Amino acid sequence: MKVIQERQNSGQNIKEFCESTGISRHAYYYWQRKLRQAACAELSKLEKPVNYVPEGWIQIAQSQKIKSTLDIEVGGCRVTVDESTDPELLKKVCRVLRVL
Repeated sequence: MKVIQERQNSGQNIKEFCESTGISRHAYYYWQRKLRQAACAELSKLEKPVNYVPEGWIQIAQSQKIKSTLDIEVGGCRVTVDESTDPELLKKVCRVLRVL
């Protein structure tokens, strides 16, 4: 996994680094994946939760449900879709909007 650190210290992009050191890009990405897996394993071992919210940002409590919607606008017509939208109805609406 030293390869990843060497590449970062070199200032080269991955292609240049692999060509100059004779390492295949496949091998480089293999070690990069191993390093990420090790980092994730270490993070999962932490006993206390880590606050990943950047300073100055607001974290929404998990108890609050966030309603995710998708707004589709075609030719001045706007359709808002959420998880309760009937897919067949949406399909029909999209067909009609295509011909407008």
